[in-house]
Amino acid sequence: MAGRATRVVVADDQTVVREGIVMLLGLLPGLEVVGAAADGEEAVRLVAETAPDVVLMDLRMPRCDGAEATRRIRRDHPDTQVVVLTTFADDDSLFPALEAGARGYLTKDAGGEEILRAIEDVMSGQAGLSPKVQRRLLERLAQGGPVVAQAVGPARGAPEELPDGLTGREAQVLALVAEGLSNTEIASTLYVSPATVKTHINNLFSKIGARDRAQAVRYAFRHGIVRPAQD
Repeated sequence: MAGRATRVVVADDQTVVREGIVMLLGLLPGLEVVGAAADGEEAVRLVAETAPDVVLMDLRMPRCDGAEATRRIRRDHPDTQVVVLTTFADDDSLFPALEAGARGYLTKDAGGEEILRAIEDVMSGQAGLSPKVQRRLLERLAQGGPVVAQAVGPARGAPEELPDGLTGREAQVLALVAEGLSNTEIASTLYVSPATVKTHINNLFSKIGARDRAQAVRYAFRHGIVRPAQD
């Protein structure tokens, strides 16, 4: 990573794990650890005090869990990105964290290279997801279940499981179009510019052969990218 170091706060309630992560990050190029928190409350406070670029966030912590801390950080400090680093990869852990605004999700078996890559991804506006998590999101999308908008994006190792060569991000933009969101609303949801949204829409329209939003919406329902709401 060129330029100044990326400033990182680590949040984990287990002292040995927290200190180990801090030590590991200290060995990685382009990173500077500016704080370490033992729970979500302390993580929120440290973010307010140090204005880090990224928080590596555990989920199951006392006083304030990682999902709630993420929600508060993203609400009050939108320039700070959150990458979850946790033992748990089940849906009950994954989706609440992503819905809270986390842009990355790794399990604690991730190595230093994978952690660095996830931090680089979220700093560049991408989703910093492990291949396993990316597959789970695409499975949920294919099943028609709720998928977290900001999380479905291009990630290294993502499988090609979508029709007509759509990327995960293009399918996610298509789903938001089908929900009736404007380009500006989609941009706000994804934390990208309206110009980026327009580019995604132009690309996906070309791939699926749609001339307008109505045709795109029909395509989205026909291919199961979104499903009709059940009463």
